[in-house]
Amino acid sequence: MQNSSGTNPVAAAPPPTRDPVCGMDVDRENPQGGIVQRGRYAYHFCSEDCRARFEAAPERYFALDPVCGMEVNPKAPKGGAHEHGGVRYYFCNPKCLAKFSADPAPYLAHGPGGMPKEAPPPPPGGEVVWVCPMCPEVREKEPVPCPSCGMALEPLVVGGMPSAEEPPNPELENMSRRFWWGLLPTLAVLALAMGDMLAGMAVRERLGFRAFALLQLAFSAPVVLWGGLPFFERAWLSLRTWKLNMFTLIGLGTAAAFLFSAAATLLPAGAFPPAFLEHGAPPVYYEAAAVIVELVLLGQILELRARSRVSGAIRALLKLAPRTARRVEADLTERDVDVDEVRVGDRLRVRPGEKVPVDGVVLSGSSSVDESMVTGEPVPAEKREGDPVTGATLNGNGSFVMRAERVGKDTLLSQIVRMVMDAQRSRAPIQRLADVVSGWFVPAVVAAAGIAFVAWATVGPEPRLAHALVAAVAVLIIACPCALGLATPMAIMVGTGRGAAAGVLVKSAEALERFEQVDVLLVDKTGTLTRGKPALGRVEAAGDLAGDELLRLAASLERGSEHPLASAIVAGALARGLRLVEAREFRALAGKGVVGTVEGRAVALGNAALLEELGVEAAPLIAPAEALRADGGTVMLVAVDGRAAGIVEAIDPVKPDAAGAIRALHAEGLEIVMVTGDSRTTAAAVARQLGIDAVEAEVLPAQKADAVARWRARGRAVAFAGDGINDAPALAAADVGIAMGTGTDVAIESAGLTLVRGDLGGIVRARRLSRATMRNIRQNLFWAFAYNAVGVPLAGGALYPLFGWLLSPMIASAAMSFSSVTVISNALRLRRARLD
Repeated sequence: MQNSSGTNPVAAAPPPTRDPVCGMDVDRENPQGGIVQRGRYAYHFCSEDCRARFEAAPERYFALDPVCGMEVNPKAPKGGAHEHGGVRYYFCNPKCLAKFSADPAPYLAHGPGGMPKEAPPPPPGGEVVWVCPMCPEVREKEPVPCPSCGMALEPLVVGGMPSAEEPPNPELENMSRRFWWGLLPTLAVLALAMGDMLAGMAVRERLGFRAFALLQLAFSAPVVLWGGLPFFERAWLSLRTWKLNMFTLIGLGTAAAFLFSAAATLLPAGAFPPAFLEHGAPPVYYEAAAVIVELVLLGQILELRARSRVSGAIRALLKLAPRTARRVEADLTERDVDVDEVRVGDRLRVRPGEKVPVDGVVLSGSSSVDESMVTGEPVPAEKREGDPVTGATLNGNGSFVMRAERVGKDTLLSQIVRMVMDAQRSRAPIQRLADVVSGWFVPAVVAAAGIAFVAWATVGPEPRLAHALVAAVAVLIIACPCALGLATPMAIMVGTGRGAAAGVLVKSAEALERFEQVDVLLVDKTGTLTRGKPALGRVEAAGDLAGDELLRLAASLERGSEHPLASAIVAGALARGLRLVEAREFRALAGKGVVGTVEGRAVALGNAALLEELGVEAAPLIAPAEALRADGGTVMLVAVDGRAAGIVEAIDPVKPDAAGAIRALHAEGLEIVMVTGDSRTTAAAVARQLGIDAVEAEVLPAQKADAVARWRARGRAVAFAGDGINDAPALAAADVGIAMGTGTDVAIESAGLTLVRGDLGGIVRARRLSRATMRNIRQNLFWAFAYNAVGVPLAGGALYPLFGWLLSPMIASAAMSFSSVTVISNALRLRRARLD
């Protein structure tokens, strides 16, 4: 069955579908007769009666092509039908019919009539819809031309992952077939026309005008009427729906040239005004019409091939994923299964040299894993029991058993692919300019063609009307609104793919455009500038407690906290062999610290504000704490039973690439501001070490968004980079939020850009990617505007008064065909953009 129209775009609401029994339109969201799933297709019914009739005899309304598995309407099979073994089979196109007729046996394995006894499962990639690169609101069930701009649609997988292999392109096959079949007749008609020009009147005089014209008509008619049929169909659709586009202009121009030539051939010369006659007969433009069609077909072929290369980044990512996994069954036997069959909780063995099939954690064994795909680090990471592993990373010489924790669309690789796909279909604000121009473009070109015709017909040289027709056709043909429409989306698609290859995931085109305008970067310290994995430093007791006892009490209390500093204290205490106990009445005070009871003793650990709130005199701890902070350590004050007991230091090393990244960001014109909840002394020490411009310290988690607002209130374009849950409000409040990929899902969801490798160098790459992409978009828009601004007047005859030169419609066709290809080729240069 087909969709409701096969052509209507989906905007805010999905289009109606048709009841396969009675053909009535049905509300897709609320079908009165319900829905029946048959294989990969869902059928909607207008009434219970229609659904019952369908379920009683589905073969009357539903069939599958036994060759390709496509759905076929048995009442009107596009590829025809074939009877074999007393069973009638239906086909979606004549090629499938020919393959089946030649050898039916291989295609009958799924059951008679191409109808499996059990409905086949939905494709693992999800539902495929066809979308337009220029009109993102268009969604079609079949690869029909875009109803708005006429361009060929592209497949988009909804609810799953696309294939790593390049899918077949029916539009490219169709255009290629028409181009090659029309090439020889076009060369023949061109040779006739050019031979007449080169030999004076010899060819025309030898054959006579009528025979000369009829011969050209015979050669050009198949090219124009069959080869150009898709263009005329799209032109007619655009006129019928009043959504004028490139094919409107091509159809009008080619039809005018061909129909005038046919009339000149079939009607007597006396039927034409003298202004149309040249050497006693009206001129014919068969070679122009045929060459226009062939050049447009060639341009479409080149454009479709170039567009297919745009998705190369996604296919390259998908090819990283392994196809199979070795599952360890409950009886400890092992067998290879398709990776799509792996479920959460499955135990999988990863052997030497294999790729990790899904995201999970090591249960037993050890190995080194090359995680350069994720981290960019060339040195393999050692993996032991309890360590996480990421799908598609490469195992070294060891072997281990892992537990699957994220499978299918939930793996990191799948999330990366999905984010890239979403970004490629998003629209940048700069696209609005092209949208406004495109809305007026085609009517303006038609008006320009009319003006050119009138001007040549009234004041042009003889034969005036013949020259007027050539000028009008050239104006219609040379204009190309597709170059304007493709300028932005092609650059966005290539740019986001290039970013993914460099570890920069773009959530939307708007974020990519805005990041170019950012002049202030606010960065969190822990996990962004530093490794985010602090270790225990010095422990200094200030009272009667020994250092180890002070650490034991603090670590016992911190066992109830999830803060990275708490983990460092607990790990340090355990490393010293201290016995930790359970804390009672544990409370975490945001931005201050934690309090609780350990073995009956009241313990508090945090900053000076916490001790002041508890009424503890912290003066004895301030001086030694500041001394440690001046060296960049994070210091926590400890109070036991209401008295200052000592200090505990945690050291969070600065990331090795941080200083170089800060220098590179300064070179990119960014002012760097550290926003942290740490003490001013510690923050200042880290800022001096890295060359950061300004520091906002002792900022509570809820106040980070306020810091973003303050900088924006100064008229600055602000980006914020962070990795924690407490960074999510600031990430959302900034003009551009940048999440470190090593951080939390909440932070990544709130951000416009995500750095997969979690390194500051990723911010540099993101900035350079943003600038390169926007520069490419501006280049595309400039050349698209300039091409049309220059091409239309030239086609209209602007140079004729100076040089006596009138642009041939054939040259106009070549220029138009290659204008879109030029824009796409320029966008493809982004794949080689240097970001490091």
